[in-house]
Amino acid sequence: MQSHFIGGAQRTVRDLPIQHREVVRNGGERPLDMNGSYAVGQMYAMEYRLARPRSPLPVLLWHGGGMTGAQWESTPDGRQGWLWRLLEAGHDVVVCDAVERGRAGWAMFPEIYAEAPVFRSAEEAWQLFRIGHGAPSGDGVGESFVGQRFPHENFGALVRQMVPRWLGHEAMTMAAYDALLEQFGPCVVLGHSQGGGFAAHAAIRKPHLVRAVVGVEPTGMPVVQEGQQGQEGADAFAPASAIPHLAVWGDHFAHSPQWQKYRAQTDVYWQLLRRLGGRAEVLDLPAAGITGNSHFCMLDTNGDEVLGRVLAWLERLGR
Repeated sequence: MQSHFIGGAQRTVRDLPIQHREVVRNGGERPLDMNGSYAVGQMYAMEYRLARPRSPLPVLLWHGGGMTGAQWESTPDGRQGWLWRLLEAGHDVVVCDAVERGRAGWAMFPEIYAEAPVFRSAEEAWQLFRIGHGAPSGDGVGESFVGQRFPHENFGALVRQMVPRWLGHEAMTMAAYDALLEQFGPCVVLGHSQGGGFAAHAAIRKPHLVRAVVGVEPTGMPVVQEGQQGQEGADAFAPASAIPHLAVWGDHFAHSPQWQKYRAQTDVYWQLLRRLGGRAEVLDLPAAGITGNSHFCMLDTNGDEVLGRVLAWLERLGR
């Protein structure tokens, strides 16, 4: 087990007034000068290496928006997370906290970051993560969906691990993920939500370092930019089409127009990869007979069953 801080750059802050503050309790005031150089844009990664791995490829776990790598480590109701299950299956694993999340740290604003962060309330999380019907403001939770597999009695444990996020930092975050791939690739990238979108972009940016992409309810898919229409635009994604992609979708989409939109965007990109001759597959859990999953299927009570399907897909790739 070894921790890493990867990527980033130095930024300098000048012309801040010197403050006089008590920095240490009962230590009295001292000058506090925050002018100087700072590391910005780095990410945190925790590496787990097995003595006898059964796979030559490590699995990199990329979390969703407003979350950290903690979502892979254990579940809100205290079960082992996908980190442990992947290790049990014989994979080396790298769990990441992306730029500005968790132990990666963040920078002062507006001196370095242009804006303040955004925060996610418990009420928004309850509904957006498709755990249940909307909650009255201030109540945190509403009525859970019938058959819900998220351990909703422990929803508060999920809320406690949510962190602020900054909007518009995708380029900085992707640069750090590029550096991560340079250090640990070739690899399998397993990304959730926003992390799944970053995984799809990684297959385009670093195709020689990504052997497979698993997007668990991914968002933020690559799109053909204006001026790159037609075959020329599609050819920009040709390197990614050589890499197998799997999208995993949970349940209760009828309750969320927003998630219907996110899923449709992924469908468009998956279809593009197929037109280019790629292997872009979908694991629709309800269609496969696995029902009741929230946006966080790795935390749901049937999460091990879902991961088993993902591992079986990776095993078929290996053969």
